[in-house]
Amino acid sequence: MSTEEAPVAGWYWTRWPSREGLEREAESRPRRTLTVLGRVVMLTAVCWGTFSGGRYAGWSLVAAVVGLAASVVIGAGFLRASREQRPAPAFAFAAALFAAGWLAHRGQAPTLGDVLWCGLAVLSLVRLPLAPAVVVAGAAMGSYAAVNPADWLGVGATVVGIGLLGYLLRLDVEARGTARRLLEQERAARAAEAESAALAERARIAREIHDVLAHSLSAQLVHLEAARLMLERDTDREQIRERVVAARRMAQDGLAETRQALSALRGEFTPVGDFLVELTGRERAALAVVGTPRPLAAECALAVRRTAQEALTNVRKHAPGTRCSVELRYLEGAVELEVRNTRPPRGQSADGPSPAELAGSGSGYGLLGMRERAELLDGTLTAGPEDGGWRVLLRVPA
Repeated sequence: MSTEEAPVAGWYWTRWPSREGLEREAESRPRRTLTVLGRVVMLTAVCWGTFSGGRYAGWSLVAAVVGLAASVVIGAGFLRASREQRPAPAFAFAAALFAAGWLAHRGQAPTLGDVLWCGLAVLSLVRLPLAPAVVVAGAAMGSYAAVNPADWLGVGATVVGIGLLGYLLRLDVEARGTARRLLEQERAARAAEAESAALAERARIAREIHDVLAHSLSAQLVHLEAARLMLERDTDREQIRERVVAARRMAQDGLAETRQALSALRGEFTPVGDFLVELTGRERAALAVVGTPRPLAAECALAVRRTAQEALTNVRKHAPGTRCSVELRYLEGAVELEVRNTRPPRGQSADGPSPAELAGSGSGYGLLGMRERAELLDGTLTAGPEDGGWRVLLRVPA
């Protein structure tokens, strides 16, 4: 035996049986019923074998009854201590049962003594560590053989049968304990999976809320803020009216996008190309498509749509008046979306707020949401300044 195998073998002989397998919850109802019936039948047989011959009377009868009751109490104590895996009480009760068997034989109650020794052997093999269990079972069955020397064939068969029964019951306890542990692990795994799914769904809904509400509301805020500044500067009423009308149009667009988001949550999508044509037309951005268009998976299409929407919203908020271009590239095994804008003008536009004034209108979660979408699809998203403007590049498998 190698040095690596020795600790494992020693652990096998000195470890306690599975505690989970000894719990009452690990037993089925029919098994518990059979266990109770077996104990009742055994107790009835012991009482009949002890008191049926009329050999006890007076104080000897009282002593026999007390001895039988004490044996039952000691046996219950052994079961409890071994189930709780307390070595000292378990071995003490085992020694008491062993001694009670000898006292029963000395008191002319051989049936009780034999039952105590056989029961102790079986219970030891089932509930104690294997090394001491073999010792206790050997001592108990050795005592049984010592008081029945004549019937050596029957005694030998009984000893072998008791040993096999105890070991098989021990294996059954281990199997039930393993099944119970696996069931608990499966329940924990299912609970963790359900919690993870709930967190993922909440994150998805949060992204949808941001992409729809933040996009439409921030667009409205841009025009309303511009209208407010124009009122303060006594700008022409027609220009102010244009801003209010634009805000109203953005509100209508927001309602349409909300319906689209609900459709997306249900798995209903318009083609990505049609969506980008509509979006870039509304935002006055140039659109180019490279490669052969093909249908995209639902999550991939949603990532492209939301990234384009968020990037163009950021351009409108932080760099109004700049030229913006959108390019969708169908590659082999992937799809790329690139959004660029030119260098923003200095100061503010004639009819709107400056980029600095509008920078605070966003929630700050747009870029984070775009990156989360890309990472969930094993894709990448890069965003940063380039040539005085800003560039967003999304690449996802498709």
